[in-house]
Amino acid sequence: MKLRNTISLFISTLALAFGAQTVSADAGGATNNTGISRDQLVAAVNQATTDDLDGGYPLKFWVTLVDNTGKVIEVVTNGATGENASNSEWLGSRVISAQKANTANAFSLNGYVISTANLYKATQPGGSLFGLQHSNPVDASTAYAGNPKKYGTAEDPLKGRRIGGVNVFGGGLALYAGGTKVGAIGVSGDTSVADHAFAWRVREALGKHPAAGTVGITTFNVDVAGVAQTPIAGAAKGDELILESGSADYWNAWSHPAAPNTKVGTNVGILQAP
Repeated sequence: MKLRNTISLFISTLALAFGAQTVSADAGGATNNTGISRDQLVAAVNQATTDDLDGGYPLKFWVTLVDNTGKVIEVVTNGATGENASNSEWLGSRVISAQKANTANAFSLNGYVISTANLYKATQPGGSLFGLQHSNPVDASTAYAGNPKKYGTAEDPLKGRRIGGVNVFGGGLALYAGGTKVGAIGVSGDTSVADHAFAWRVREALGKHPAAGTVGITTFNVDVAGVAQTPIAGAAKGDELILESGSADYWNAWSHPAAPNTKVGTNVGILQAP
């Protein structure tokens, strides 16, 4: 009887340990199907930092990479890492960057790309997507778990986790390998327009812009009557940020407010509405 109880206890303990190991692997697994290594992401962030074309204040950025399931693959910053990161860059932007990455991945497809900046106007009261920002909320128990000493490092607690969330201002861009979406990046830390500009140049440095044939808000759209609209001037990728002009032009329906020291240009993916 004693031997049977001992064996039963051993089997139960083994099963519990295996279950815990399985959960841990799913929660913190390092499987990466984006085709982007941490070193490559850091190099792209460093290149974008060196270029310094974003406008804004300028402040430091958090950059989060997710795969096409929304799982966080990497979290990096061009500021300080660890528990004192908030002395160098906005700490709240760490989670916001992950939220932006989740959003861009969640609402982009292999053939159609949407940036978080494209969602701003449509999610305002009276807009066709009003309320979208309240769906798929951030999982706070996941977003704020872990040791702050590891923030921004190769062991950032967000890695391997899906925090969810929907963000509706600039900074989130989907990533493509050819015509296939492989994930997204989210950038936060400065004005939302500067976040978009920095994300655009990080994606450029990674070589992960949408391929020819992929369309988006700025390159293929229709009005309420179903009439196709001429792409906005300068649009090339489909998910450029459109700066509002205050006119009644169609493209203002998909526009985003300007911010202090806004830069406009195709090199940062920011276009002016007519």
